[in-house]
Amino acid sequence: MVRAERSGSSMKPKTIERPKTILIVDDDQAHRTMLKALITSWGYVVSLAADGEAAVSEVRKTSYDLVLMDIRMIKMSGLEALEAIKRDHPTLPVIIMTAYASVDTAVSALKSGAYDYLTKPLDFEKLRITIDRAMEHARLRVENQQLRDRLNERFDKRAIVGNSPALKKLLDTVSLVAPSEATVLINGESGTGKEMIATAIHSNSYRRNGPFIKINGAAITETLLESELFGHEKGAFTGADRRKDGKFVQASGGSLFLDEVSEMSLMMQVKLLRVLQEREVVRVGGEQVIPIDVRLIAATNRSLEQLVQTGAFREDLYYRLNVVSLTLPPLRERQEDIPILAQHFLNRFAEQNRKPIKGFTQQAMDRLLRYSWPGNIRELMNAVERAVVLAQSEIIDEADLAIFPLTPVADGSKDLRPSVLPESKRLVEMEKEAIVKTLAETGGNKSQAARLLGITRKTLQNKLKAFGLIEKG
Repeated sequence: MVRAERSGSSMKPKTIERPKTILIVDDDQAHRTMLKALITSWGYVVSLAADGEAAVSEVRKTSYDLVLMDIRMIKMSGLEALEAIKRDHPTLPVIIMTAYASVDTAVSALKSGAYDYLTKPLDFEKLRITIDRAMEHARLRVENQQLRDRLNERFDKRAIVGNSPALKKLLDTVSLVAPSEATVLINGESGTGKEMIATAIHSNSYRRNGPFIKINGAAITETLLESELFGHEKGAFTGADRRKDGKFVQASGGSLFLDEVSEMSLMMQVKLLRVLQEREVVRVGGEQVIPIDVRLIAATNRSLEQLVQTGAFREDLYYRLNVVSLTLPPLRERQEDIPILAQHFLNRFAEQNRKPIKGFTQQAMDRLLRYSWPGNIRELMNAVERAVVLAQSEIIDEADLAIFPLTPVADGSKDLRPSVLPESKRLVEMEKEAIVKTLAETGGNKSQAARLLGITRKTLQNKLKAFGLIEKG
């Protein structure tokens, strides 16, 4: 039942909870009548059953919040009735009463699913406490299930593409972690989608209406990183012509995503640790202490454990960050997702480039599946975008794909000459042709061509030299 409660000019619904119901089962009429009077006085609605069979039948007909049942009864014992009730209603709390307390009796009752057992003559205060606790336990269990159900409904898995068991397991964990306030450390190779997982955590948290601020610890110098994170006062350093709030203050009430946390210097690690411990920041060049309310989500493509062992990362900060640890599998370990991701990117880039491209030939898809994807999802996305831009038909063929792994050499570096594979000659020619076609499409713009090919400009330059397309020098 819902009643409208007036608040100002608006009507706010107010839910009125129904009274909790208890079924008392006892073949001693005087005892069950006395218990009904006592427990009713505590605000519960009470029904009665004279034996185990009647109790099982009653629970099947009516929804109860708790059963209080004697263990020794003539027609059906309390243990037999308990087992029957639990088969139909596994979450219904049942408290057993017995005048013949023993270890065996207690163990049997608890093994059969009883919430607790009490000995006769009953201690009424203990009885009340036990009933209240059982009711609270049941309430929390229902709320947790409702929360899980709401998360499953709200959690937008469409933004994270894939059906592999590894990805499903990760998303199940994310759906549980998201509504908490725990600091999360996301581990994974570059290009696996750590930022997308961080976004999913924030979007499915209770902070989702607050800001989601991102910063990459590897992309900013140490001096600037301190200012970016904590803010600075006017005149704190050359160029600081005004006061500026840092990312922690900007993220107040929301979440801060700190990517590549492993690249921070030891001095910055000390300062970050202090902020996480004290939940406050001080601007660079300032003295004012500013409280913060921020959930931190950190990410790294390196093993922080190994960095701790070598002294490159503080152990105390590692434990502060590693409250909940998530590991993103590389694309080579979730091959089932490659066709789904490839089609997803194809649809996106075909629409962006206004090209009527519908899919891949079987040879092209086989090529995608055979490749190891050292650059993970980011590399796949670049390869598909380039193929869409250069494709001249409605179906992407193998020749449209520029997927050529570099050959490892003795010193562990990468040889930028075309890879030597069983199909080497054909692949080398395909790679050469793809580069030439891409340069033609971009009017000779090497930077744009390199982006479409999913490689750096320097790598493109080296490949052009290796193919003899430009002079070596």
